[in-house]
Amino acid sequence: MSCDKDAETRHTLDCFRDRLKRLIQVEPLLDLLHFLEPDRKDRIKAKFREEGNISAATLLIDEIIHSKNCEQGWSRELVTALETVGCKHAAKYVLNSPPEPTEEAENDSCVRLIDLLQLTLVNMKTADVCAHCRVMGLLTQEDQENILKLIENQGNIGGARLLLKRLVKNEAGWFSKFLQALEDTEHHELVRELRGEPCNEDGEAHKSSPVTDKEFHQTKSNWLKMSSPSQESKRDIVLRDYQMEVARPALEEKNIIICLPTGSGKTRVAVYITKEHLEKRKQMGQPGKVVVLVNKVPLVEQHYKAEFGRFLKHQYSVERVSGASQLKISFPQIIEQNDIIICTAQILENSLAKAKNGDEDGIKLSQFTLMVIDECHHTKKGGVYNHIMIRYLKQKHQNQLLKKQEKSPVPLPQILGLTASPGVGGAMSQQRAEEHILQVSATPTPSNYIQFRCGLFKKVTIKPVYGMLKDPFGDVIKKIMDEIHEHADLKPLCEPGIQNYEQWVVQKEQNAAKEENQKVRVCAEHLRQYNEALHQSNTIRMSDAFRFLDKYHNEELKTKSIADEEGTVTITDTERFLFTLFKDNKAKLQELMGKPQYENNSLAQLKTNILKEFSTRERARGIIFTRTRLSAIALCQWIQENPKFDEVGVSASYLIGGGDQSVVKPMTAAEQKDVLNKFRDGQINLLIATTVAEEGLDIAECNFVIRYCLVTNEIAMIQARGRGRAEDSSYTLVAEAGSGVAERESVNEYREKMMSKAIAKVCKMNRADYEKKIREFQMQAIMEEKVKIKKKQQKGMMKEPPSKISLSCRQCSVFVCSGEDIEKIENMHHVNVTTQFSKLITVRENASLQERLLDYETNGVIACKNCGQQWGSMMLYKSIECPCLHIKNFVVTYGSKKKTFSKWSELPIKFPAFDYTQHADLLVEDSGEEEDMETD
Repeated sequence: MSCDKDAETRHTLDCFRDRLKRLIQVEPLLDLLHFLEPDRKDRIKAKFREEGNISAATLLIDEIIHSKNCEQGWSRELVTALETVGCKHAAKYVLNSPPEPTEEAENDSCVRLIDLLQLTLVNMKTADVCAHCRVMGLLTQEDQENILKLIENQGNIGGARLLLKRLVKNEAGWFSKFLQALEDTEHHELVRELRGEPCNEDGEAHKSSPVTDKEFHQTKSNWLKMSSPSQESKRDIVLRDYQMEVARPALEEKNIIICLPTGSGKTRVAVYITKEHLEKRKQMGQPGKVVVLVNKVPLVEQHYKAEFGRFLKHQYSVERVSGASQLKISFPQIIEQNDIIICTAQILENSLAKAKNGDEDGIKLSQFTLMVIDECHHTKKGGVYNHIMIRYLKQKHQNQLLKKQEKSPVPLPQILGLTASPGVGGAMSQQRAEEHILQVSATPTPSNYIQFRCGLFKKVTIKPVYGMLKDPFGDVIKKIMDEIHEHADLKPLCEPGIQNYEQWVVQKEQNAAKEENQKVRVCAEHLRQYNEALHQSNTIRMSDAFRFLDKYHNEELKTKSIADEEGTVTITDTERFLFTLFKDNKAKLQELMGKPQYENNSLAQLKTNILKEFSTRERARGIIFTRTRLSAIALCQWIQENPKFDEVGVSASYLIGGGDQSVVKPMTAAEQKDVLNKFRDGQINLLIATTVAEEGLDIAECNFVIRYCLVTNEIAMIQARGRGRAEDSSYTLVAEAGSGVAERESVNEYREKMMSKAIAKVCKMNRADYEKKIREFQMQAIMEEKVKIKKKQQKGMMKEPPSKISLSCRQCSVFVCSGEDIEKIENMHHVNVTTQFSKLITVRENASLQERLLDYETNGVIACKNCGQQWGSMMLYKSIECPCLHIKNFVVTYGSKKKTFSKWSELPIKFPAFDYTQHADLLVEDSGEEEDMETD
């Protein structure tokens, strides 16, 4: 561990080199650094005598970074030494916990102010001020002795200069204390001058009261107004040294990927680059247009409020567009009227596609001068980012041909990609990892450079949880499952409760649906629910697993009992057997779930971890990542209901996704925003989240991150771990021993180090070799896209007429409709508005399904009248009710074969577009007939 820490410290010293050389007091520090050899110290002391403190500090940092003979644990010794000699500000940087950029900027302003007013300040009563500063902790005893000695040898001014030089090396907050020291020693006029306040009518200053925080901030505000009136209404963008370093190629108008750890200010760098880009083009008399692409709707608003809008809207017109926008003008108009547009990538891709098809409502890439791609590691084959960048690469290649023909190329925007982790793409070797990084550089952002700062590897603490000796609750569920196996003559290939079993039972359900074997199909569906309940009883409470099963059976019974004008839905013998089986075991499950001694050990380990974090930290704030929405809600309820958590100050809430993809009601964007705001403000200090919170969203810094029985890939691991941004934050994996979760996390750690090595190697590549490789991968991407388009065209040409297929209910196999009855709305939604189909369905409300778009809305489900199986949703399209079919709920008879599909796009059938006018006319005619009958 100490070796890892020492390596991290070397990296941090390199990152903050420019800042540290101005904060380190070399002479007293050297006496405390026992890990440095005497000859190294002599070189640094000689540099101090010849060139001064900053040059000596620079040499000291170089000696430490490049030294291979330092003893283990030297980094801790360095931090202790810095704190001892009063360089606490420098110590914070070495610990990789620098102040926020705004706080850092404020501190720099104070330092500049002291420098500007030095000629006035040196006339203070130095010995008195020195004594007060010593008491306040602004000076060490050695500092005080040196200042007094200098006063004695060189006079008051010499001592004052040393005091001021030493003062500005303190950590942020020193300025208000210094003002107080001046007040206490009756330097009221100096205080007023530092505050930027006028003297009284007689030209003299009144005695001031003690300095408050409010007055301290007002001091800086007044000074800033006096020194730079033009900045009064403007927010400065201040980059740290390492941020400026990675931004430099982009400022030189090169395409670039910036790879910085989560929480290190990638977006702030992008804002700075955007501002410089627009200012430079303005100075050159050229128009500038920037588009910022994100992959999630909430990020549009977040980037606008927290970054681009916050810093740039005073100077430029900034607008945001997403599927949730309520703007009444077209996207091309928004592009035309604004300098900076923040939008989801899909919005841009849709408009680019329109332009390609000759639609006047489309836009072209040439309209932009800079394109920022957030989380650019999502540029994968088939993804929307990829579609956009393939368009870019094609035009770039076309431009090369135009140049050869001595024709003007089409303007293309500069590209800026942002990511915390490009990953290794499943690479098993270092060479493959390097190829993946080159591919990322070539396709997502056709970059001339990849700028990289390695994250400090936060070691994962793995807490293995060993299985229970007794699990009577799980035994009852397994017994029920065995009875179902016997009833349906099913022979599972593995033990229930694991993912392999789920895959097996899903396959059985699909095969049974195609074979119209309703007995096996419905048994397989129930087995899948019991398998999920087993997983829940192993990760959350038995009561949560029971409630899940009870809710499922109640809802199934409810669908079988829906009354209509023709009677009730039929219940088969198999369904009756399954309902009775659960009913017979219900009391036993309820009894067992009330016995805490049988709760799973994973939950006990999680409880221990949470209590430890909140008991050992003064102000704890953390995130628990879990696999499903159901488990996130259940864990939150468990915490809220347990008084032990309340005693240590835990205030918990859950954060889940917004799509309607499960039995759990999704969170709206407004609900997500409310939870995140409360977490940021401290009203909530523990967030239980699904992977929706892993990346992108602006989440307050945390002391600890726990992944609970969950592991995915190295990108997700880095993103989740990056949420622990606070000093001394921890990252823990709680996983059942033997589940494979801990082993996969270890693989992710290995891949992360592989990724860092690969990026570092790519960054050091010979420029010509790098450019050659990039061109190769770009041409490969273009050729792959051409092949893909050709295949798609061939597939489209082979699309057969709708009469070739028919649909039947997946559950009861009743004939539903022919493909000829299906039409498409907006090339997306498959509807059946025939009278015959309306007689086969029943419509019921679904509170979790609420989707409002421009021309239609959905708020209800359609189900089979015969068996209650859900078939889709009821859409209201321009005031016409249109039953929308979800193909996953049907078995498709295709020629002589029966198949199941999860998406309509998998089906090579060309359906006609929905004829709105025709259906509207029919409805008007029907309405007219009804009115005539009433008149008669």
